[in-house]
Amino acid sequence: MLHPVAAPGAPVVRRPFYRSLYFMVLLAIVAGGAIGHFFPEFGESLKPLGDGFIKLVKMIIAPVIFLTIVTGIAGMRDLKQIGRVAAKAFAYFFFFSTLALIIGLIIANVVQPGRGLNIDPATLNAGAVAQYASAAHETTIVGFLTSIIPDTLFSAFVEGNILQVLFVSILFGIAMAIIGDAAAPVQRAFESLSQIVFKLVAILMKAAPIGAFGAFAFTIGAYGLGTIANLAALIATFYLTSLIFIFGILGLVAWANGFSIFRLVAYLKEELLLVLGTSSSEAALPSLMQKMERAGAAKSVVGLVVPTGYSFNLDGTNIYMTMAALFIAQAMNIDLSLQDQILLLLVAMLSSKGAAGITGAGFITLAATLAVVPSVPIAGMALILGIDRFMSECRALTNFIGNAVATLVVARWEGQLDREAMNLALGSKPKALAAPPDPAAGPGDKDAITID
Repeated sequence: MLHPVAAPGAPVVRRPFYRSLYFMVLLAIVAGGAIGHFFPEFGESLKPLGDGFIKLVKMIIAPVIFLTIVTGIAGMRDLKQIGRVAAKAFAYFFFFSTLALIIGLIIANVVQPGRGLNIDPATLNAGAVAQYASAAHETTIVGFLTSIIPDTLFSAFVEGNILQVLFVSILFGIAMAIIGDAAAPVQRAFESLSQIVFKLVAILMKAAPIGAFGAFAFTIGAYGLGTIANLAALIATFYLTSLIFIFGILGLVAWANGFSIFRLVAYLKEELLLVLGTSSSEAALPSLMQKMERAGAAKSVVGLVVPTGYSFNLDGTNIYMTMAALFIAQAMNIDLSLQDQILLLLVAMLSSKGAAGITGAGFITLAATLAVVPSVPIAGMALILGIDRFMSECRALTNFIGNAVATLVVARWEGQLDREAMNLALGSKPKALAAPPDPAAGPGDKDAITID
């Protein structure tokens, strides 16, 4: 939907920066951090504000995914194209998820953030991580695959399982595409409903500063800034590695596909602050889908890539897994051979998929990985339990940016990226690509563009 464009020469009215969501969320994070630091008990008591906001957003995620995917696929009408988009998305996810694991492994070997701590394994509190070890033990690839299928057509929406909603939505969209013109009235109804749902998202986002304030006040109040200082080397190494991955690896990918990673990050600044404040990338999922459509990616591509990427394209989580495993080994003076590290990498590749979509997946997948690699005791996770909240923020931010890049790249591969809309949204000048998309593949979904 296009907003009316101002007449030539008419003044452009911009909202003052202090009234923007970006500024208000940033202010809320600073205020929450101050409250948590100086009044820790009061800060901890504000946890319900953050939890309540995340629940508000999760409430709307299932309808957003369902309506976006169903209307996108029904409008596509080409089942081969649907399969092609899915295949390209999973190829992208597999390659960069594996690359993230390798980068985490390499930098942990070079920097060695755990070296010199000399932790005695006998002094560790294994009970502190027992619940994560139990969850990891119950998570298997087969169990994960069967859990994608909901008990009933509607239970996926009741339970809010993203992968189950994705599964039902794809089947429903394919059925509508096969029926064709007879399903047109339903498609129009869903498109109208989509406008209502996204307006509801905009209303809920007004509460984002309150959620960020409560969540960040709780984090600082409960864990304190002193916790960061104790394991500063690991935190600094992880954050630096994530920055290298985002602006180095993903930056090159973005450049090769005709857009700037810096402009993309600036375009998503409100969502990134929301993810930082709440430590949850799910809090910004509906807004990400809306902004990717606004940036020129076809609705059908956005509907398939973004929700799937939230479970399978976890770059930040993968960097964390191999880095944290090596940190634990280094802290306890355990020398891992090349064979051990290769085993660690292979196991992490599988376990990261097995726990996809599970709350707290970063810590659970680490437990699942260490459970299979006998050289590193799983009790060593107690060393990083206290800073996991601070690590989860970086994991969520990296995962979020990775999925935004993946969406634009897959859309471009499919010829379903409106370059003009992308340049307008990102505020960048048009750039000719060495290998432009095939026009026969179809234009982007221009109806999904919104010009603010």
